[in-house]
Amino acid sequence: MESNCVQFLGDKTILITGAPGFLAKVLVEKILRLQPNVKKMYLLLRASDDKAAMQRLRSEVVEIDLFRVLRKDLGEENLNELVHEKIVPVPGDISVHNLGLKDPDLLQRMWSEIDIIINIAATTNFDERYDIGLGINTFGALNVLNFAKKCVKRQLLLHVSTAYVCGENKGLFLEKPFKMGESLSGDKKLDINVEFELMKQKLKELEHQNCTEEEISQSMKDLGMTRAKLHGWPNTYVFTKAMGEMLIGSSRENLPLVIIRPTMITSTLAEPFPGWIEGLRTIDSVIVAYGKGRLKCFLADSTSIFDLIPADMVVNAMIATATAHSGETGIQTIYHVGSSFQNPVTFGQLHDTSARYFTKKPLVARNGSPIIVSKGTILPTMAQFSLYMTLRYKLPLQILRLINIIYPWSEGDKYNDLSRKLRLAMRLVELYEPYLLFKGIFDDLNTERLRVRRKENIKEMDGSFDFDPKSINWDDYIANIHIPGLITYVLKQ
Repeated sequence: MESNCVQFLGDKTILITGAPGFLAKVLVEKILRLQPNVKKMYLLLRASDDKAAMQRLRSEVVEIDLFRVLRKDLGEENLNELVHEKIVPVPGDISVHNLGLKDPDLLQRMWSEIDIIINIAATTNFDERYDIGLGINTFGALNVLNFAKKCVKRQLLLHVSTAYVCGENKGLFLEKPFKMGESLSGDKKLDINVEFELMKQKLKELEHQNCTEEEISQSMKDLGMTRAKLHGWPNTYVFTKAMGEMLIGSSRENLPLVIIRPTMITSTLAEPFPGWIEGLRTIDSVIVAYGKGRLKCFLADSTSIFDLIPADMVVNAMIATATAHSGETGIQTIYHVGSSFQNPVTFGQLHDTSARYFTKKPLVARNGSPIIVSKGTILPTMAQFSLYMTLRYKLPLQILRLINIIYPWSEGDKYNDLSRKLRLAMRLVELYEPYLLFKGIFDDLNTERLRVRRKENIKEMDGSFDFDPKSINWDDYIANIHIPGLITYVLKQ
């Protein structure tokens, strides 16, 4: 008996932006595997032309290990045939009008065929250039909405945001939309058009000053962080994502809109197989650095909750919400997809589980010897962490600097190299601080109501679209799924 979600996907034409990103790939694989009768998927990806787009689809999506279950079930030839029949790679860019599509015939065809629009495209760099962040996360979201309005068969726009648009405050964060112009810094008024004009003016000034590309890039990054903090957000990423939500929420008219706000997305729990991941996500940089013996000191509170959610659960929630709200005129619904409210895991748990894992199964150094890890020092405030870094690294570095001045031949560029690495480390810590010391919980009442409704439906009992974090045993997941996945698919050991 087919689930409602599988039935819903049948004969649908879907536009997915953000391919070939991590989450988009998991979504595409899931749809092809469970509903090969999907009518068509248009995948928007950055490429110079159709040939380059097809090459990216092949090398960065279909041919990767994520598709091994489909490849085994169907065989290479049948999988290639299915992809050729169902997927249309489209070179484009959401920061441009009409998503950067140049072919008028293709535009008309897409506008006449597409039922569901799923926007996953984003830049997730915390300190992204302000012009790029605004172009993709803010006005890019609006461009996708305007494109969706031109689709004559449109049933839903599903926009993937982030739960951390909430800012840095403590307490319980509800699944509620932003009001246009809402600022997190009290009585300040946020005007998105003013932000855009400020960015353009700054860019023009830098170009008139004949600044280098590197200087322009750094100034744009600094501007983004300054404007974000002025309005109460910790970084450019979440600030521009929040403004994107405001724009599409206020401009949607009668278009059904679902906004998914996932927390920290981690490796797959179950589908298509446990542990698949691509690149280092937020918490993974800490886990890998610790396993390599490079992390002797942590900025973290052992009692702080790290809101993790596996990628396949996020995708399941996306498909379930699309099924539930497709065709509902004028609705806007927010869904938090995370674990902090239903099944929280603390940094202390993550640290202890990681320590046990790497003690039993150490990583191997380049010389073939096992890397021995220590428990490490956990410091719960930025002040304590800065003091530790000063005593442990900055003072010895100043001594090295003096030696370098007195005896410039003795250490060569060692001082400059170590100084650069220290500045980079402190920069990263400052960027990650809001999440390492985060004290919020994400209410997921809308998400829980949807889970309850689905459990009442006997057709949904096979678990193919499970997104209940209560089912996760965190110690087992971290030790037996997530860390082995990191080692296999990221470190490739």
